[in-house]
Amino acid sequence: MNQYIAAIDQGTTSTRCMLFSHNGEIVSSAQKEHEQIYPRPGWVEHNPLEIINNTSSVIQKSIKASGVSPNDIAAVGITNQRETSIVWDKNTGQPFYNAIVWQDTRTKAICDSLAEDGGYDRFRAKVGLPLATYFSGPKIKWLLENVPGVRDAAKNGNAIFGNIDSWVIWWLTGGPEGGSHIIDVTNASRTLLMDLVTLDWNDEILNIMGIPRDMLPRIVPSSDPNTWGVTDISGPFKTSIPVCGDLGDQQAALVGQTCFSAGESKNTYGTGCFMLINTGIDIVPSNSGLLTTVGYKFGDQPATYALEGSIAITGALVQWLRDNLGIIDSAPDIEKLARTVDDNGGIYFVPAFSGLFAPYWRSDARGVIVGMTRYVNKAHFARAALEATAYQTREVLDAMKKDSGVLLKTLKADGGMVHNDLLMQFQADILNVPVVRPKVTETTALGAAYAAGLAIGFWDHQEDLRKNWQIDKTWRPQMNEEKREALYSGWLKAVERTFDWVS
Repeated sequence: MNQYIAAIDQGTTSTRCMLFSHNGEIVSSAQKEHEQIYPRPGWVEHNPLEIINNTSSVIQKSIKASGVSPNDIAAVGITNQRETSIVWDKNTGQPFYNAIVWQDTRTKAICDSLAEDGGYDRFRAKVGLPLATYFSGPKIKWLLENVPGVRDAAKNGNAIFGNIDSWVIWWLTGGPEGGSHIIDVTNASRTLLMDLVTLDWNDEILNIMGIPRDMLPRIVPSSDPNTWGVTDISGPFKTSIPVCGDLGDQQAALVGQTCFSAGESKNTYGTGCFMLINTGIDIVPSNSGLLTTVGYKFGDQPATYALEGSIAITGALVQWLRDNLGIIDSAPDIEKLARTVDDNGGIYFVPAFSGLFAPYWRSDARGVIVGMTRYVNKAHFARAALEATAYQTREVLDAMKKDSGVLLKTLKADGGMVHNDLLMQFQADILNVPVVRPKVTETTALGAAYAAGLAIGFWDHQEDLRKNWQIDKTWRPQMNEEKREALYSGWLKAVERTFDWVS
């Protein structure tokens, strides 16, 4: 009997492979970081070949660490950093250019030009998204217009596009030897090119952007009984395992947190911060700067939609303090340093390194530190950096209340930063709701495993998955209302200082 599901979690800074048991527990894990490439200010790239090589490596290491026979792995699910875009030669597998990462802002001029006719919400009614550098469509347009040979290769049918999920699945299922060129509905909904109603590419938008439809992958469910192919993830054992689960990372966390009912929400604290609220089968437009997106689609069931608040820089700010300023030696050190002071010393740190995402969508913004005095030291920097994550989450939650009318009672939290007790307590204080951490915090990978397992009957129903979810720790609000609102008011004032920096 197949007893395990493998999940590949291809993230912004690293790639992991994790094996999960039927009760949703982690059996083994292997992880490897990849290079962050910054050719110019605002440009962020990854090497696609490094990513696929790392994927192969962590698969082998995870299987070896588990002691599990590859014959006991029932299926493979994939989750990925969304919007990061690759165009490659389908005959050779060679990328025409590095992957353009979701944080990259080089497409600002393209977005501005497209917005001249109809504004930045020009396509929002159809795709649920504003025109922004965040999404894949403008990145494809940039590659077609700026990389020699790409336009001609696309016309000849040789250049194909995919987000990272498409790239990984194509290689897992054969690559140049017949690999499946697919994308699931959640990733497709992040391109600015997919109609939320039809769940198909929108030809009008493709024509406006000058993107050939033939270079795009086939859109499939997130959990697909019609498996996309098989992969030999077991090296010399030559075991063929179906690949049948695919979710963008934040939607994968929604599934991993078992937020299957309308009104349930989660927040993932990673490189960026992403809060999603399940809106059921209803496509809820946002008037408050949120994104309307596909939450997941299981087989032939109707798609489930979500509202999302996307924050570009949260955990990445901790990395910046470590790598660029040398204030800390490792990411976990930030909590110890921040605890040496009682507050932020009067400073606010707004990390608009890639502009501001939800609820502002200001690509002209850049990061600021305000309120500086000679009293401030590096510990205040550390504390302000952590608090920035909590404040940005509060902004998104306020927007969700306006759009959905749902009053959040508890926030399910996951991602690497949820092990920072200082941050989680401050988050509960600023939101004035309890924050809950599940026992399995790797909910992104778990969601990908759930998608693959549901496709092949490893789990029969969504209720089976709910039974696996258990609370590890709860943080409850301890701050009084007067202090909460005073601190938050200072944050909003600081955010205004980031506007209009880039002309």
